[in-house]
Amino acid sequence: MQNSEQGIILHLQRLSTEDGPGIRTTVFFKGCPLRCAWCHNPESISPQPQVQWLEQRCIGCGGCLKVCPQGALHMNSDGLRRDRALCQVCGACAESCPANAQELLGQRVSADALLKELLKDRAFFEKSGGGVTLSGGEPSLQPGLALALLHGLRERGISTALDTCGLCSRETLVQLVEASDLILYDVKLFDSQAHRLFTGANNERILENLRWLGEYLRQHPEKKLWVRTPLIPGATAAPENLGAIGAWLAENLGNQVERWELCAFNNLCRDKYRRLNLRWDFAETGLMSAAELAQAGEWARTAGFAPERVFVTGAARVEH
Repeated sequence: MQNSEQGIILHLQRLSTEDGPGIRTTVFFKGCPLRCAWCHNPESISPQPQVQWLEQRCIGCGGCLKVCPQGALHMNSDGLRRDRALCQVCGACAESCPANAQELLGQRVSADALLKELLKDRAFFEKSGGGVTLSGGEPSLQPGLALALLHGLRERGISTALDTCGLCSRETLVQLVEASDLILYDVKLFDSQAHRLFTGANNERILENLRWLGEYLRQHPEKKLWVRTPLIPGATAAPENLGAIGAWLAENLGNQVERWELCAFNNLCRDKYRRLNLRWDFAETGLMSAAELAQAGEWARTAGFAPERVFVTGAARVEH
């Protein structure tokens, strides 16, 4: 069955082992309703395509300056600079660059074309018990493409996972959850004021949607739920936050949460912010130590939620 539903994605990440069980291919959607201060995929926040300059690839030929119809590019002693007020993201610079130093972030694709590409990885899914994960950004911002992919994958016998922040309408969430085998649900901060401070939005709808999801899963035990909380120094990695989330999960979702994953802070995205001319508040924040990660795990395991289902993932700071 043909499906011409279209949307904008960033890229596919093949051979992923971090977005669900087994070997997976993750589809990164463009656009997110949150503005998390620690976001390690800043290129996914805007729903519109963007262009970034990769200076390590640049050969200084100046070809991109010549083809830019808006005159938005210029070169100085610090390298290439883009006037984003003038740039219309036409992609001419990326198309003309012989070294691929200009990269277009975000491409419009159809569900059919994307399914065809995803099916190339079927052997990995079948051997490892993996599948396809829709992530972002936020897939619920493009429900048409997300649903077309989920239904198309299911029709072809491929396991599906939805990675969501939960900030969407109930109607959209219901449709996406019904078409997914696994839901990866982010709970970042329990206090609503702190959530707004660090993400730009309150968390009431997020928690209300998660409470509904718990009730739904009681009637659909074949589906799985993983809750994920990023461990951000000075923000989420605090005993009061992890304790409150754990107690809430224990009270409201009981056994419906198969796994509560605490994801270690990652600072490898600093260059992404620089290439997009964005300031990052966590640019000078280092990785957490193994001891700090272990301590965060203990805070979560003593909050009332089943301790055997708490997992700490990600890299720790190397101690010398």
